[in-house]
Amino acid sequence: MLDLNLVLQNLAKMLLRLLGEDIVLEANYAPNLPRIEADTGMLEQIVMNLAVNSRDAMPKGGKLVITTAQVNIDGDYARQNPESRVGSFVSLSVTDTGCGMDPKTLERIFEPFFSTKEVGKGNGTRLATVYGIVKQHQGWIEVNSQVGCGTTFKIYFPATTRKGDSAAEVSTSPGAPGRPRNYPAG
Repeated sequence: MLDLNLVLQNLAKMLLRLLGEDIVLEANYAPNLPRIEADTGMLEQIVMNLAVNSRDAMPKGGKLVITTAQVNIDGDYARQNPESRVGSFVSLSVTDTGCGMDPKTLERIFEPFFSTKEVGKGNGTRLATVYGIVKQHQGWIEVNSQVGCGTTFKIYFPATTRKGDSAAEVSTSPGAPGRPRNYPAG
């Protein structure tokens, strides 16, 4: 079991280097977030892959916002979103102010080797990898995007009620959880 907020806090410095100086990173972590049963390395891979995609969608700069929340899914929501299910979940949202995607692209983004980049500029495996890891952790992904308005990936992981040890139990990062953090570009 691990604390998603702590995993994200520990990843922030690496994300800043990855994003570059023209992209502002903002973090909004929900306080008292339930633990999830997940692999730290795989969660880091999800965030890194989404961050790289966001960076590529913002070649002239922009903003990347990472948000966590506890979400209770009810029957109405589950009926309207086929991959979801009723219960308590931890959500991870990654939102960018990039170029966005059209509906045809959105239909294919999780296909292995699908890429909108020219040959030699990307192999199209990042989002397929994210999808596979999320499924492996019993979760699902919802994507919202509009050309010219950016993209939001919202990932849901089952919340656990089990108490136990976690390698990510104690935060060493400054700042109160749940407060927005703006990380300076660069």
